[in-house]
Amino acid sequence: MLDRGRIEQALKAVPDILGDGDVVSEKRVEKISIEGGSVMLTMNLPTEDPDIKRAFEDQCRRAVKAVEGVAGVMILIKSTEPGEPSSTQDQGRAQAVDGDPWAEQAPIPGVKNIIAVSSAKGGVGKSTVCVNLALALQQRGMKVGVMDADVYGPSIHLLLDVDERPRPGRTREIAPVEKDGLKLMSLGFLTDRGSPVIWRGPIVMGVVKKFLQEVEWGELDYLMIDMPPGTGDAQLTLVQTVPLTGAIIVTTSSELALVDAEKGLVMYRSVKAPVLGIIENMSYFLCPHCGERTDIFGHGAGREICERLETEFLGELPLDPELRSGGDRGRPIVKFDQHSPVTRAFLEMADRIMEMCPAGPRR
Repeated sequence: MLDRGRIEQALKAVPDILGDGDVVSEKRVEKISIEGGSVMLTMNLPTEDPDIKRAFEDQCRRAVKAVEGVAGVMILIKSTEPGEPSSTQDQGRAQAVDGDPWAEQAPIPGVKNIIAVSSAKGGVGKSTVCVNLALALQQRGMKVGVMDADVYGPSIHLLLDVDERPRPGRTREIAPVEKDGLKLMSLGFLTDRGSPVIWRGPIVMGVVKKFLQEVEWGELDYLMIDMPPGTGDAQLTLVQTVPLTGAIIVTTSSELALVDAEKGLVMYRSVKAPVLGIIENMSYFLCPHCGERTDIFGHGAGREICERLETEFLGELPLDPELRSGGDRGRPIVKFDQHSPVTRAFLEMADRIMEMCPAGPRR
């Protein structure tokens, strides 16, 4: 049976590229996670040299895969020593704004459209919108994947009630988890529930790149990416790694959320990433008894900001208890309530997205 001791013993045979001992004695191994035959390593290496990092990862992977019972290995490399402050975030931001953010982009083979569902502010329902939009596109006959780029707070596995670990792929390092025809990848599949992710920026960037480049996505019409709140490492890594079809900004009508939505929109434009438009979530409340509409957070601000910033208003969603409770129970409303006004709104948004980002020839 696989255990940490056997994995560490195998890694002791790997000489440390930058030291005199092996990768274990030099404390390059920070964490070893084992699930069945899948092993996930979190390691540190104080260099940004891509050739050294690649050689280091290859040697560690070969050593671990030689252990009896290991079916697949995923390695996340942190590019600074533990405890050292990292300038990678600032360097990445400078490269994105002042340099060419498209220089190292490469399309994902077989994926037609890559769409980021984003918000600069947490708590606006971005992940719920992402999952239901994906299901709406699927109901329109599209092949859809969902990637959870929110490394610190992954939620896709909860919203879709998936409790499964990824397996090694045939042509890539990782095969996505599949649920009802959706292809899924989230750090939530690889970590224990309730375990905090305490990582600096460089490893977050590494996870996002790993999910984009090393997951066997196959043939997809749309890859929907659930972004973390904010305008930091994950967003910049995304636009620098793949050609983004467009970003969707999720907000509410509250002034604070709209201010942050504007920041997010400006961020994507500053790195030359297209913005498809804005969705206003929790736009109003419909009383289930009398049908009266109440604009809890105000009304019309989403349309106004779209006019001011010259972007599309993709639609509004009500504050609906079923939308919230369905997400909590892993029963997204688009899948489980075909007659809901919320489901109709998501389907209309999916139609609009398909008009703006048609499924053309595969790359």
